Amino acid sequence: MTRTSTAVRRLATAAAAALLWTATGPTVAQAKPEPKAPQEFVALRDIDRTIIQEIRYITPHNFVGAPVDGYEKPMCILTRPAAQALHKAQTGLLKRGYSLKVYDCYRPQRAVDHFVRWAEDLGDQRMKAEFYPQVDKTRLFADGYIAEKSGHSRGSTLDLTVVKLPAAATRAYVPGEPLAPCYGPQKERFPDNSVDMGTGFDCFDTLAHTDDPRIKGAQRANRDLLRGALAEQGFVNLPEEWWHFTYKPELFPDTYFDFPVARRSLSGRAMAHS
Repeated sequence: MTRTSTAVRRLATAAAAALLWTATGPTVAQAKPEPKAPQEFVALRDIDRTIIQEIRYITPHNFVGAPVDGYEKPMCILTRPAAQALHKAQTGLLKRGYSLKVYDCYRPQRAVDHFVRWAEDLGDQRMKAEFYPQVDKTRLFADGYIAEKSGHSRGSTLDLTVVKLPAAATRAYVPGEPLAPCYGPQKERFPDNSVDMGTGFDCFDTLAHTDDPRIKGAQRANRDLLRGALAEQGFVNLPEEWWHFTYKPELFPDTYFDFPVARRSLSGRAMAHS
């Protein structure tokens, strides 16, 4: 057999083997299906339409300075018991001329991962002047402001405030605009129709601790109003953040979900409006 015919034969054998591997070998990996919320999760608006929603992490007005991963719709999603308990708290506050306003509810794990990446990027300090003026960014993990897991991802934790009715209009944040410290006097902070709680939402400062002794007068009364209304319905406050509450007992105390904040995550489920 000539050298040429031998080479041709070897080439044909290799080609046949390649075709056989293609036919029988592993197929291209398929994209994983998007995670969905368990049946126990609901949209807050399907439980109570009167609660004001200002979901900060879908906007650039937050400590990251950009929309956060996993927030696709400006909506609050919670476990059903937490949403129903929040509705009861709202009913009591409405009778007193106030409304609850939520800033954040269920938070996907991918959003928490976004926070971690941001915290590790020491060069990104665009929102420091408002949200963490006195905290060195290298301290965010050690001081507990950022963590790799969040109770929000379990579905029964939310961030919220109280608004005096009728609710005043609020303007949108303009990226790049001058920032004011979150712990300054209310008239100097970024406009928020919340009653004066002593700091803005997501203020990385000890003044945001619920029982900080420097908070007195109307600010103390407002924090107590929020905490008292929620405590009556089974919510427990995080002492380091006046806005942070968890409904107890949690349905999913050990599970951190990652479905996106979107109506489709609830598979089209809805309940009668209150």
